[in-house]
Amino acid sequence: MNSLPVTRDLFDAFMVPNYAPAAIMPVRGEGSRLWDQDGREFLDFAGGIAVTGLGHAHPKLVTALTEQAQKLWHVSNVLTNEPALKLARQLCELTFAERVFFANSGAEANEAALKLARKYSADHFAPDKREIIAFTPSFHGRTLFTVTVGGQPKYTEGFEPLPPGITHVPFNDLAAFTAAISDRTCAVILEPVLGESGVISATPEFLQGVRELCGRRQALLIFDEVQCGNGRSGQLYAYMAYGVIPDILTTAKGLGGGFPISAMLTTTSIAASLNVGTHGTTYGGNPLGCAVANAALAIFSDPDVLAGVRRKHELFMAGLSRINQRFNIFRDVRGMGLLLGCELIDAWRGRSRDFIKAALDEGLLILVAGPDVIRLAPSLIIPDDLIEAGLNRFEQAIARLLSTAA
Repeated sequence: MNSLPVTRDLFDAFMVPNYAPAAIMPVRGEGSRLWDQDGREFLDFAGGIAVTGLGHAHPKLVTALTEQAQKLWHVSNVLTNEPALKLARQLCELTFAERVFFANSGAEANEAALKLARKYSADHFAPDKREIIAFTPSFHGRTLFTVTVGGQPKYTEGFEPLPPGITHVPFNDLAAFTAAISDRTCAVILEPVLGESGVISATPEFLQGVRELCGRRQALLIFDEVQCGNGRSGQLYAYMAYGVIPDILTTAKGLGGGFPISAMLTTTSIAASLNVGTHGTTYGGNPLGCAVANAALAIFSDPDVLAGVRRKHELFMAGLSRINQRFNIFRDVRGMGLLLGCELIDAWRGRSRDFIKAALDEGLLILVAGPDVIRLAPSLIIPDDLIEAGLNRFEQAIARLLSTAA
């Protein structure tokens, strides 16, 4: 039975139909290239949705994983381990944080942050201080709590009743936020750069205003840097570009360079509310994930690598501008570092996935950020020549798509 060929058809036969994967199936990756079952090469501008921030099969990550795999895989949370403690120390030394909680996904990190905020409020304030304010559009994960906080009906429909005590206001609208926050607010959660919701950066004035009001109302400020963190913005974490320090920061995706791991970072005084037994995860902080994340962090925290991200951002912006001068297909090209969004003009609104297919046909992997935005999230260390090659394929894909639509 195991000798039977593994094809894309097996997905339709055996997998829950909550995804619609492409027809190709990658079997090998190296750097910013992937090869499918037929040996066809693809350039990767998607990065596994901003996960493979150091490309595929980075030698230092492979070494870290294989060396750790020969020592210790799992001990659960009844014991600690050396890679987890090393990683926690490094994250604290490199950020505002003093305490770290490890989990396996961005949703779990956000779940932990939101639970911590409610628990901290219960420990220190009146019983009615339970409200969480989030922003629309946003995305914070797929658990029932985090989809509710995300506030997008397409992710919550059919899963009601939803957790109460959550208020939504428009992103980058400081006046609306000022009207919404009150002494009943225990926490505010936001993405400094919206990822799934269009690659929209917070304005400095908005973040600074939110920070000030959170302090005034004694509400914890949570930054969700699951997607924009770990060097992707051109800073180690995006909050550093703004000079606005949160009370809690969540991150995942690029932290393990492709190995599942997430982290919630906070201060000593806030962390104290998650005392023994209040929260946990069986796999969180496992030696394999932490060993790989240690190796990844050493690379993407390097100032030269971060400077390279900022420089490569300019290469992408120049190339996308050149493409747009030819086709006039984007109404806006935006983003920070190597998280970029190309918003389609009105005539192509709702058709971002058409560009995914067209790019795939040209041997290029890209993403969408909603129905109207094409998203690029390549490796932070993608070589310049592959940036140019990928942009050329993107240009060819757009040319072909527009010619067939004419």
